[in-house]
Parts: sequence; C-alpha cells; structure tokens
Amino acid sequence: MTTAWRGTKVPSRWWLLMCGLTLLAGCSPEPLTAADPRADMPVPTRASHASFGTTHASGIDVPFRLELKAHVPAELSDVLAFYRAELGKRGWQEKPDGAMVEADHALLVFASPKGPGMLTLDRANGETTVDLVQRNTAVAAKANFLPRAGHARLIFGYLVPDVASLAINDQTIEIAGGVNHPQMLDLPPGTYSYALLVSGRRMRTDTITVAAGETWSLRLDDDDRKPDQIY
Repeated sequence: MTTAWRGTKVPSRWWLLMCGLTLLAGCSPEPLTAADPRADMPVPTRASHASFGTTHASGIDVPFRLELKAHVPAELSDVLAFYRAELGKRGWQEKPDGAMVEADHALLVFASPKGPGMLTLDRANGETTVDLVQRNTAVAAKANFLPRAGHARLIFGYLVPDVASLAINDQTIEIAGGVNHPQMLDLPPGTYSYALLVSGRRMRTDTITVAAGETWSLRLDDDDRKPDQIY
C-alpha cells in the first residue's frame, strides 16, 4: 500500500522570508582561522596582506620588538574576536588600562609572556587593518634599552663627523659625531620639542610624544625620518 503525504501549505510571503534566510546563511563568510597556531603573532588565513617587522640590538639575535601588519577582508568585530581568542591561547592577558573599542577603531593593551603587547584595529577600504606589537622586556634590558621606571628613553646619535648638540627639555646635550656613538636620555612622559644644533646653527626641529616604558630612536642625520619607537 502506498501512503501519500500531504505537504503543509505555506503562504507565499513566508516562502520569501525562508528563501531570504537561506541566502543569508549561504553567503556568510567562513570564520577566521589562524594560519599557524604555534606562531607568537597569529595571522588569519583570510588576510589579503601580512608583513612582519623585527627590531634587533647589535650583537643580539633575538628581537626586542616584533610587529605584525595585516589587512583582513572581515568586519572589525570579527577580527577583534579572532585576536582576543588567539592571543588568549598564547598566554596574552588583556589589560583594561588604555583599552578602546569603537565601531571603526579598537585599541587593546596586553601583558604577553615576553613583555607588553598592543593591538590596533582600524577600517580602511572595506577591510580591517591590523597592527600587533609585542615587546621583549628581557632582551631590551640586556641591550640597555629600558628606561628607568615611569620614564621614556631616547636613543640618538649624529653620523656626520661634526660635533653637534641636541636641545630638548631645557637642556643641551653634546653629541659626538661618527657611527658608533649612541647616547641616551630618559624623560618623563609628555610631548617635547627638540632641535639639532651644528656649530651653533639650528639644523633641524621636530616634536616627539613619549609614554612611560617606551624607547624611541631619534634619527638626527635624516631630515625626513620621524622618530621610531623601538621598544
């Protein structure tokens, strides 16, 4: 005996709604996954661009600063959730101080197993840009790049053989010219104007903003080079 089943009659407007939900489900992007779960700096497999940068001290192989820059074709909220999960797996602990999460911008501060970490996300050209930085405290201390507590450190030199001076924070510091003459200055957090003087003439002026625990390099030999945060 053959049994005939009567289908349930569904109003046409319901069919439209059901089809719409099916299309939405079918078009949803694949979840973000890490390219290498063992990596200290995770990159989503869907990233359209990714690059790594390292900062080393002379004679020390291990970098004291590691930076990842990436572009991910996904919403900022999805990328933020990805990094919170992946960094948590790697022992990064999110800190509430300085954190900011908005629709088109996010800034998170971490304590990583190697030192301070920071994640910055922004929206550009329909993608989410990623800037992830990890600083290695032990290596920076070995290189004498750590400022004293509550201060920032400036490292500077002047490659031209002439003896020059750096005027900053109401003091003038003489700089010995040449290649291997780096000098250091610790300053309280803040924004400072500075000037390079050669034979009493002002050759370059600029400003720098520093926070406690940071180390910056002043490239006084290059007029177009802005200060670099190296730790």
